Amino acid sequence: MSAADRVLDGSAIGLSGLCLAYCLALPVAAALLPVLGAWAEAKWVHVLFVLIAAPLSGLALLRPSPHARRSIRVLALAAIGITLLAAGAFVAGSKAVETAVTVVGSLCLASAHLWNWHRRASTSGGARVPTDGNNSHPY
Repeated sequence: MSAADRVLDGSAIGLSGLCLAYCLALPVAAALLPVLGAWAEAKWVHVLFVLIAAPLSGLALLRPSPHARRSIRVLALAAIGITLLAAGAFVAGSKAVETAVTVVGSLCLASAHLWNWHRRASTSGGARVPTDGNNSHPY
């Protein structure tokens, strides 16, 4: 796995974690510190996270690797995650639904990046990862 691959996947995982922290920890902090309340409720923060996460994830997951083929399963999981994050940011709904959709999306996206990171790292020694149609590989 190249340094650029590690940085891209690591950045995407970090951003997913930040999004998850925003959804779960920030409301608690906002309740304790009213100054953070306006920022925690600001729709632009959620929109900004999605606008950063989508292209960063695309770059990290679609970047060619000389040792590992792209996994349709990883890409599908990431697409589900980004779709859920976007739905939480752009589709009006109750705060509880928005939080639930965003948390699930963030977990899906972070899982896709961890999976991609593992696949790239495990194949960087020259072994090829079989395509998704081959049941001989556990992924």
